[in-house]
Amino acid sequence: MVLAMRSSVFHYLFFLLSTAFACDRCVHQSKASYYTSAKYLSAGACGYGSIASGFNGGFVAAGTASLYRGGIRCGACFQIRCKNAEFCSSRGVKVILTDLNKNNKTDFVLSNSAFTAMAKDGKASPLKKVGLVDVEYKRIPCVYRNKNLTVRVEEKSQSPNYLSIKFLYQGGQTDIVAVDVAQVGSSNWRFMTRDYGPVWSTTQAPTGPLQLRLVITGGYDGKWIWADSSVIPANWRTGSVYDTRVQLTDIAQEGCYPCDNRDWM
Repeated sequence: MVLAMRSSVFHYLFFLLSTAFACDRCVHQSKASYYTSAKYLSAGACGYGSIASGFNGGFVAAGTASLYRGGIRCGACFQIRCKNAEFCSSRGVKVILTDLNKNNKTDFVLSNSAFTAMAKDGKASPLKKVGLVDVEYKRIPCVYRNKNLTVRVEEKSQSPNYLSIKFLYQGGQTDIVAVDVAQVGSSNWRFMTRDYGPVWSTTQAPTGPLQLRLVITGGYDGKWIWADSSVIPANWRTGSVYDTRVQLTDIAQEGCYPCDNRDWM
């Protein structure tokens, strides 16, 4: 069964990395607007809740369905630059995807602070009055200084069998596409199911301290990542956050020539 799952995962990866829209490193042209209320920061479809306001200084965004990809891209990082030369600087802003944008007029809806960060000095107010601006964007690696990939045990978990975890601080430019869990020292791995976005669960959680292994998009194929020390203690508690002691720095490679080599102009 493990071999079958592994095979299906890598077939999925091949499809994911072969599709034309998978060229994240290409520069794309679109439009962006902003949230008028801060409450949307904690109500995102990725389920980060109030944690989202602490990501990247609150520079977060909702992405359209082609970017959100059913929640697979929750936590992905993008560089976005406004093309309004009158009000916008050339530096742009880095945002983290935390929500699904259902507005088909824009690819991104930014937090208020992220939107105004694109402005030239003294031009934030007039930029907000424009509201909807032309932008260019591309996906970039996420960098969390002094932070490893961590997991948060969700409140709906029920010891000892039902375990639901949320991944936080996923570095690099990758997607998590499979998660397994096992007791430390055991080779009896049990697969977890993606509930939504960064949240994975199992109804057959092993007993004792737990280790994790993940499949991420890395290179031109999938890559196994092992967190084989005790990540989640035997007496885990809901709401607790645990360090995997793993830092993700991989960048998924894509066959999208010629835009692979296109400079960020």
